[in-house]
Amino acid sequence: MQLLFLGTLALFVGVTVAVPAQEKRVHHKPDLSDHVHDDAHGYQYDHEAFLGKEEAKTFDQLSPEESKERLGKIVDRIDTDKDGFISHAELHHWIKHRQRRYIEENVDKHWKEYDQNKDGKIGWIEYKNTTYGYYMDVEFDDVDDKESYKAMLTRDERRFKSADRDGDGVATTEEFTAFLHPEEFDHMRDIVIQETIEDIDKNGDGRIDLQEYIGDMFTPENGENEPDWVTTEKKHFSEFRDMNQDGFLDASEVSHWILPGEVDHADNEARHLIHETDKDNDDKITKKEILANWNMFVGSQATNYGEDLTKRHDEL
Repeated sequence: MQLLFLGTLALFVGVTVAVPAQEKRVHHKPDLSDHVHDDAHGYQYDHEAFLGKEEAKTFDQLSPEESKERLGKIVDRIDTDKDGFISHAELHHWIKHRQRRYIEENVDKHWKEYDQNKDGKIGWIEYKNTTYGYYMDVEFDDVDDKESYKAMLTRDERRFKSADRDGDGVATTEEFTAFLHPEEFDHMRDIVIQETIEDIDKNGDGRIDLQEYIGDMFTPENGENEPDWVTTEKKHFSEFRDMNQDGFLDASEVSHWILPGEVDHADNEARHLIHETDKDNDDKITKKEILANWNMFVGSQATNYGEDLTKRHDEL
């Protein structure tokens, strides 16, 4: 059996490898949609934001009647307090939930292998035994680089305890999601920052200097010339990253670098949908108001046909 510890490490890196080297540490919020947000030319952006990209494709194949029927059921799920209204908070939560589907699918994929006693929770012991158990019989003596394995075990345990908010040693689905994807949770920020510093800080002084910062992105081989982007990154380190100009990045500066404050697109989309649908201007929408404007929230064969006609007309 291959060592499953690579689960947390690979998952953490896995969502960031498909970006330029100088951006691999930065956690950007994913886009709500691949389409431009321009209601004058269709609602595909809104559909993908409201449903998620994959589910939006499913709705595109439905008849208007089927699409509206399914939308009605979704509205009932969004109305968590069952007061008959969809508030901004409820809609915002729903959109964020739909945008996290790729994370939830990843967690679901790994859940069964870790929940050994099938009680719907994952204890630290369950995770440790599944991930490291095969190698721990003699404290990793059979492993070539046992110190690295011990360090990863310690790191996993620290992250698990941070995700386990009630401290009972057992992770719920939400807590296990925070463990696997800490960059998605505000209460895990310190862990993300600490792990990043540990990854890059080669001399163990708890800070990142320029050499360590560049070394994490680029190591020249056989007299290789330094790419232009490395020169740019050195300038960024000095002028932007190192905010107090002391030659190092501390935890606060690393936080600004890897967890940049960004526009909450889910919040903006929730406000947009309410503004366009709320006919009585009470800052909340009813199921009736949503269904009256159903084609903004979800697609169907009919809406696609209409958009296709528009595109053909524009092309003419």
